[in-house]
Amino acid sequence: MSSFAQQGYSRPAMDRLYRIHLLLQAKEYPNGTDLSREFEVSRRTVMRDIDFMKIRMDLPIEYDYERRGYYYSKDVGYFPQMPLSESEIFALLVAQKAVGQYRGTPFERPLEQAFRRLSGQLDRTVKYSLGHVGEALSFRPFAPGDADLKTFETLTVALRDRRAVRFQYRNRGETKRAARHVRPYHLACVQNQWYLLAFDIEKRDMRTFSLARIEKASATSARFAVPAGFNPNEYLAGSFGVFKGRDDYEVVMDFDAWAADEVRGRRWHSTQEITELPGGALRLRLRLNNIEEVEKWVLGMGTHATVIRPRALADRIQRITEALSRRYSQLSTREPGAGK
Repeated sequence: MSSFAQQGYSRPAMDRLYRIHLLLQAKEYPNGTDLSREFEVSRRTVMRDIDFMKIRMDLPIEYDYERRGYYYSKDVGYFPQMPLSESEIFALLVAQKAVGQYRGTPFERPLEQAFRRLSGQLDRTVKYSLGHVGEALSFRPFAPGDADLKTFETLTVALRDRRAVRFQYRNRGETKRAARHVRPYHLACVQNQWYLLAFDIEKRDMRTFSLARIEKASATSARFAVPAGFNPNEYLAGSFGVFKGRDDYEVVMDFDAWAADEVRGRRWHSTQEITELPGGALRLRLRLNNIEEVEKWVLGMGTHATVIRPRALADRIQRITEALSRRYSQLSTREPGAGK
């Protein structure tokens, strides 16, 4: 640990440091009293900031007794890059690797350009660390969404400016599109797919829209205010993914030892309760407002998962498995040479 850290110094807020830099660069001769008043912090905090800039950032800060303020004794053309900790370097590396989720999609190029611009400001030591550790870390995303970049940009601008949006939308499983007029509240990436949480003006209710099925999006001149109580996390609290239901289910599922290794140690839902069962199996209990999305998840587990309740979910799984059994039984009888 450095002597600077041993003295109890912590990393000051970057906005204060950058503001002090701009004042010094403009030859405003700020002093501790003025800065403490502007930042609404103690004079001692300001002096720690200045010491941090002098010692850790190696900036040529001096005090002018005639002007009663600080100044740069040499030209400083730019605000220096802050030293990164090992955990921050690793976080930056994860961000770099996460760009790979959008490989082959319209988002790939702007994300890579943004990361190159950011990493171009790093010093050689950090760049070396990124390259060295990067050889041992990778992401293999499963089927990332191919949302249209133009649609994404239109919606993000509308979200920023709080403007209503019109677009053509195709409901899942349908072939025709219908006109929608909405107030966009939030964009969420769930399971590698982008979704828009918005208030449908004509239906007078909240709706969730998949960006992959939105076309011809355009912002209108009509402005709106997001309700003060709206919170996307609370809005989706009872959902297993993004589907918003209006029911209340206690979902209980048992997983054998093979599936338990996939379920255990992961955060599937905010309400989850896991109970260990004999032989390495486990029981998962959730509180959901719909069973449509969890149904697909259970089916993906095959015979390794068993729905204990609700009965409605168990019945749906049974109907689907019976339909699949009939389908594949019929398929086998139509194959050339079947039964031989």
